[in-house]
Amino acid sequence: MLFQILDNKQECRSVYVDGSIESQLYNNTLTHTWAPTTHFFGPGIEYAQIWCNGKTLNEVCPPEIKDKWAEINKRALAYINSLNHAKIDLNQICFYDLLPEQFLCEFYDLKNQICESVFEHYTRPANYDFMHDLLILLRKMESKNLNVQLENLDFSNIKVRQSMSKIKDTQNKIIYDPWVTSTGRLTTQTSSFPILTLNKDLRPALEPNNDLFIELDYNSAELRVLLGLLGQDQPEEDIHTWISTNIFSNKYERDQVKKKVFAWLYNPKAKNKKLNEYFDREKVHNLFYKNGKVITPYSRELTATPEKAVNYLVQSTASDLFLTSAIKISKMLEGKKSYIAFCIHDSLVIDFAKEDQPIIKSLIEKFSETKFDKFKTNFSVGKNFGALKRIA
Repeated sequence: MLFQILDNKQECRSVYVDGSIESQLYNNTLTHTWAPTTHFFGPGIEYAQIWCNGKTLNEVCPPEIKDKWAEINKRALAYINSLNHAKIDLNQICFYDLLPEQFLCEFYDLKNQICESVFEHYTRPANYDFMHDLLILLRKMESKNLNVQLENLDFSNIKVRQSMSKIKDTQNKIIYDPWVTSTGRLTTQTSSFPILTLNKDLRPALEPNNDLFIELDYNSAELRVLLGLLGQDQPEEDIHTWISTNIFSNKYERDQVKKKVFAWLYNPKAKNKKLNEYFDREKVHNLFYKNGKVITPYSRELTATPEKAVNYLVQSTASDLFLTSAIKISKMLEGKKSYIAFCIHDSLVIDFAKEDQPIIKSLIEKFSETKFDKFKTNFSVGKNFGALKRIA
């Protein structure tokens, strides 16, 4: 049965179903809706937003109800503007309590019709389960307020003064969007705290709500993914040190090796005989690129030119591998005081409570386990985001 969740806030439990608004109606008869929320999700529910690969309601609205949908959205905006004008904080209430029930029923009935059309005309994507779990993780992060302490910043630093507006005038929530990039790498919405582009000089402003931040990140994730795609073993040590010893016979220092590797990895025209003998880009290209499309191990289908195919493959696979690990860590933290605060590319930052200290080793081990064998994981700790120090 189709239904719609009226409000994403945890305490707002009403749903629209079968022509009326019901409270606490959670049973097995509710099977299809638009998108998951942190307080209403499960393996028995299908989500139209995932079926249509993140397209908006406007984009998938059937032609025969487009005018009605546009009109009711104008009315909805008028209601929201009036509430804002009355200085009502919508974060503190269930907004549907202030709107006419007839309007709500009309709005969510149209939303049901849009969802029904999606389920009729789209195919369930191969990576549906992954995207379901990812959306739940993103909603969990979105539900947590950041602890922003501007007094931690060094205002004698001109970079701080010049970039202060980036965090001073934004909300203290991180709202990720998993649909924008073709490779699946996360972006943030305009209204989000700009965690992905945050100047390092501004990082001290972020403090944990618990006791400290801990960070887990992979040692050269994309290079290790390339090894995994080739079916080769993962070095247990730092991969650039390993390359220096085993490929360049210690001819170069680690930092020189790192520059050489990335200059080669991200430039398909770059030539380096020794690197290509071990990291065979042509073999990877032939395995995963067919008829103008890259098919990743995580069931993403990416349109790419031959020159960009390997880069797209590696970047997309590395992103999905990391996000899969983030999902595992989030599930490990269920019922704990600690929680995932945010992630930046292949770095996972946990707002950590000291009472959860006994599980730190298990978190690192679980994060290290990937579909391409065990990845070396770096572990950092700090009292704020700018003070993170690597300890392992």
